[in-house]
Amino acid sequence: MAKLQKHLLNLCFDWKLEMHIGVAGNIGCGKTTLTRMLCGHYGWTPKYESVTYNPYLEDYYKDIPRWSYNLETYFLAQRFKDVLEISKSDEVIVQDRTLLEGVRIFVENNREQRNLSERDYDTYMQLFNLMMSMVRPIDLLIYLRSSVPHLVSRIQKRGREYEQSITLEYLQGLNDHYEEWIRAYDGRLLIIEGDNLDFENVPEDFARITDLVDSELYGLFER
Repeated sequence: MAKLQKHLLNLCFDWKLEMHIGVAGNIGCGKTTLTRMLCGHYGWTPKYESVTYNPYLEDYYKDIPRWSYNLETYFLAQRFKDVLEISKSDEVIVQDRTLLEGVRIFVENNREQRNLSERDYDTYMQLFNLMMSMVRPIDLLIYLRSSVPHLVSRIQKRGREYEQSITLEYLQGLNDHYEEWIRAYDGRLLIIEGDNLDFENVPEDFARITDLVDSELYGLFER
């Protein structure tokens, strides 16, 4: 049975079945690495979130209340553009951070921590709701769950200067919002416990993830 399922899955890939997969998770959890590795393994197409050329990111971490609206609106526009491009594709696209995350996690966290005014929040949500009326839901959400100590370790290891000022309170707030969002998520969902996996360096750990992905994808093809 397992060989038959694998054969059917490979046939679906050969047909280049259109699919939108999102990889979600907190700052430093390994989303970009997992996106790259999944695409390399399955022959899918990655859609990465741009941080190198974001004009607000460094200013944001220096003064979050001042730049939160600017940053989140910029990300919203970029992610919406990505989703529109994905919707026109006939490939399997893996998106590194989804449109919903920006709203349900980062904007809500900034609002709760009073980094975003109610006026700016209302304006942002008007834009978001308009955009959501124009896009379809993703086919599979992969949530890479990580604890705050694990996130801190990875953030320090990768050494991005503008991330070193991120506070534990900020990371914990994001984690809390991720868990709240995931509990209420009503689409197809795969949760990966990232703290106990070194999927970048240990092939067996990555194989555990691809086994889980395979299992979910067989379900996607059962209609």
